Amino acid sequence: MDWSIHPWMWTLGSALAIALVLGGLLIYPALVLRRYVRIMINILDDVAPTPENGCNDSQRWNGEEVSFRAVDGHLLEGTILSHRDADSLPLGMVVFAHEFGTDRASCLRYCRPLLDTGYDVFSFDFRGHGASAPEEGYRPRQWPSDRERDDMLGAIAFIGSYLEQQDRPCDIGVFGISRGGGAAILAAAAVENVRAIVTDGAFSSDTTLEYLMRRFATIFARIRIVAENHPPVFWQFLRWLLFRECARRFNCRFPSVRKAVVRMGPKPILLIHGEKDSTIPIAQSQALYDLALGPKSLWIVPGASHNHGVVVAPKLYADRILCFFDEYLAVRRRSPRPIPIRPSRREKLLAVEASPSSAFEPALAGAHAEPATTRV
Repeated sequence: MDWSIHPWMWTLGSALAIALVLGGLLIYPALVLRRYVRIMINILDDVAPTPENGCNDSQRWNGEEVSFRAVDGHLLEGTILSHRDADSLPLGMVVFAHEFGTDRASCLRYCRPLLDTGYDVFSFDFRGHGASAPEEGYRPRQWPSDRERDDMLGAIAFIGSYLEQQDRPCDIGVFGISRGGGAAILAAAAVENVRAIVTDGAFSSDTTLEYLMRRFATIFARIRIVAENHPPVFWQFLRWLLFRECARRFNCRFPSVRKAVVRMGPKPILLIHGEKDSTIPIAQSQALYDLALGPKSLWIVPGASHNHGVVVAPKLYADRILCFFDEYLAVRRRSPRPIPIRPSRREKLLAVEASPSSAFEPALAGAHAEPATTRV
């Protein structure tokens, strides 16, 4: 009996071995990616409770109730608020974008100083919140999607026409909280008449989700050392897969706020973030600040959690937003003689001395070095 192995058998065995190795190299990463995407989809879905409409503010300002449409045609509800004398000139118009799970009445918590000073505020309900009807097949989540962007663009277009009918300047400011801040930036990148942007707790869905993926990968991964040493391209590809799956399952897209900051060009922006925010890392606002091209400022509110800077430091919070809008939006600044920022506010801001955490000391130092804006 001939026990010798024919050459073709060696060739076949080598080919099978190579196929198994290549298959393992391809199949294992595919299984890992599939597992990570499934975990993130579940997290995105689980952390999206039904919005709790309403606001704890006991007072509501009387305003003009209006209905208007988002740019995709969805019907929305809003209120035009004013707290100035009938014969006094408005300083400007600010469109307020509330956070997830609240409604337009929450603007009073943040915008009362603007109203008291003579600004008009247009606050509206995003779809599926407050009095604005939900959209069939779409459930709002904490992440700014193309729907919130369309709602914000519709609000800006509506208020622009309103100002034009009143023979007033069509320049407006936007003020967004958390998800509303992301929607405000996405809209500001698409329209010209947004002249000043203020956000509190803003973030970009792509980088925030990548942060969460890295965090949860080390928790759920069976081989921890592998999860901790994925190359950067792995996370980028995983992020791309996740957003594709989100678009299929959630019937929406999540535009990059990070890219929108660059697209909006040299528009003045004030970014506010709580030092003790356990929901959105400070690094998210820091990253947006680093990318912003125009006059910009980052204020880290010491001791504040997510969106609670206005609660922790209400007077300083009011001074910050008033100084910013006075400088970049107020109608008076277009007069032949420039009007300086109120000395009392500037003195208060210059006198602020925070105790920054070691991890974000550069950001805090830069934020407090300039009272209203850091220009670049």
